[in-house]
This record gives sequence, C-alpha cells and structure tokens, in this order.
Amino acid sequence: MRTVFWQDGQVKMIDQRLLPGEEVIASFPTVPEVARSINEMYVRGAPAIGATAAYGMALAARLSQAENVDALLDDLRRAKDTLDAARPTAVNLSWATTRLLTLAEEIAAAAPSSPASADNLRQALLDEAEALADEDVRINRRMGFNGAEVVPEGANLLHHCNTGSLATVDFGTALGVIYACHEQGKNIHVWVDETRPRLQGARLTAWELMRAEVPMHLIADNAAGHLMRTGQVDVVVFGADRVAANGDVANKIGTYKVAVVARENGIPVYCVAPTSTVDLDLPDGDHIPIEERGPEEVAEIGARAIAPTDVPVYNPAFDITPFRYITGIVTEEGICYPPFDQSLRAAVQRGRAAIEAERSERK
Repeated sequence: MRTVFWQDGQVKMIDQRLLPGEEVIASFPTVPEVARSINEMYVRGAPAIGATAAYGMALAARLSQAENVDALLDDLRRAKDTLDAARPTAVNLSWATTRLLTLAEEIAAAAPSSPASADNLRQALLDEAEALADEDVRINRRMGFNGAEVVPEGANLLHHCNTGSLATVDFGTALGVIYACHEQGKNIHVWVDETRPRLQGARLTAWELMRAEVPMHLIADNAAGHLMRTGQVDVVVFGADRVAANGDVANKIGTYKVAVVARENGIPVYCVAPTSTVDLDLPDGDHIPIEERGPEEVAEIGARAIAPTDVPVYNPAFDITPFRYITGIVTEEGICYPPFDQSLRAAVQRGRAAIEAERSERK
C-alpha cells in the first residue's frame, strides 16, 4: 500500500504517528485538514510531503466553487499558501504546490475562462498529482539501485531517521538503497539509529526493515560513534529535506553529528535524495529555514513526562550537514560528487527534462 493516495475525493494516508502499534488509514477532506496532516506529522518525509501537497492542490480545485479558471486560480493560490506554511524546511512541499499551480496557470492562459474550462483544469490537476506520485515510486527505485552501486558486499550500514516507503510514496530514498542491496543479495546489515526525539528510526525504520526481513539492529543514537570507531560501520546513508546548491544538506536533527564522526573514522557518507529536494535558489545550508517544534516532543514520550514540569526545551527538527562531510549525493539522475554546485545543477536539469518528457507523453 502507498503511504499517501487519492480515494473517493479525499486525500488518504497511513497515520505514521500510530506506528508500529496500529496501522490506520486517515482521511483528509479539506485543504486545511491536509495541511494539518503535514504539520502534525500524520505524513512525513520530504517526498511523501510533496505528494500530499500535490493531492492537496487537486483537492482545492475539486472543492472550489469557482465557475471560471480565473476564480479557480485565486482559490489555488490561497490553497498553496495554506499548504506551504505547514512545514518550512521540506522543499518538496513548495516544489509540488508550485508545480501544480504553474500547470494550472499554463492551462488557464491557453483556454477561455468558462465553467467547462474550469472543470478541465480540475481534472488536469488531479491527473498531475497522480503522475507526481507515480513518478516518485519510479524515481525512488532508480535512486535505490544507483546507490546500491557504492555499497560493498556484506556491508554494515548506519541509517538515521526514516527514509523508506513511509517517507515517500513507496520504496524510499536511503532505505531504498538498502532495499535494493537486499534485493541484490548483498548480505548487508543495518544499524538503525532510534532518532530522537520522535523516534522515527525505532518506530518506523525498524518496523519497515523487519517486515522486509532485512538484517538490522536498533541502536540508541549515542551508540553510533562507538560502532564507527570500532570498525562496525562501512557506509552511512541518510535522506534530506532540502539540499542547497553547494551540497549542504538539511536532514533530521542528529545527521550532522553522524556525518562528522563518520568523516573522523574514514567512513563514506551518502545522502540520498531526489532532484526535487535540491533547492538551487539557496546558495548554502545557512539559508535553509530550520523548523522548531513543540517542547513536548523532547520532554515526553507518548503522553508520559520524562523531564521536569515546565522544563525549558529547544527542539530544532533538522540540522545542516556541510557538503565537506558528504562523499556523494545519490539522485535518480546518478550520484553527484564534488564539486556539488556543478553536479547537482546538472542532475536537476536532467530531472526536470525527464518530468517534461513524461508530461508530453501523457498528452
């Protein structure tokens, strides 16, 4: 089953907050509800957030009472603002809403403003959202097998956060590399960081890998350095919520520490992210907005307090890993190596050309 999908005029998704205890499909019938699903982390992971946002734009078009394309465009712009505000760091969110709004504006410019044209635009947006979700699955598989090329037989991999099927529409980014290695019979083993404070590694990655029968051990985040120093890690892999033009990576908090320790111990570090996660408009990681979340995520586990009442908490959701700590960035268009400002730009251009080619084939 896909992580997020369209059914019966609603956006539906696996409620990741409840895993691994319960597997529940949640439904979101309005644009503010879709934005809430992103903000409250029913859905998470940059590619999955992007697909959710695309479906949110299609939903906005379906729910709009506009009788002509001009009025419909106004409703879509308001929906984009609502969705984009849900989480600031994951660039796939605004990438997806921009992609659908741009398509709507292109259709509007080429068609008369009439009820029939508005209905055609509504269907075109739903078709585009479905295409975006389908692309994600194909892209993930390409990334997975691209990344598998740099993983040696019998390797021990260290993985931070969750980047699997749950973080995408299906298959995954960094976990997609692990799944590809497993499919190829490479006899790999995975060390799974628990990933405080929301425990995406413990709750989600461990759940996924056990279902896929990939050999793994769950570890406390603070055990990673010990494993690297004692020669028990061969490759580090993680995903990204945004990649700056110079190769700096914003990813789940704790990624920077993992990458620095890996460099100290001579271990290769690979970020795995689709070209849609690369933001060429930002020169470096210092320009990436870092989301701060509520204190309860740190001070509580579930509903149980693990810290003193009213303790002051600082809870950044992401950190920046400078490009110098990254060996390569795996994309669907191949593996990018330094200088990243050149290799990433070329990969993004190829990725955009591939999307346009696929859109032309659908027409």
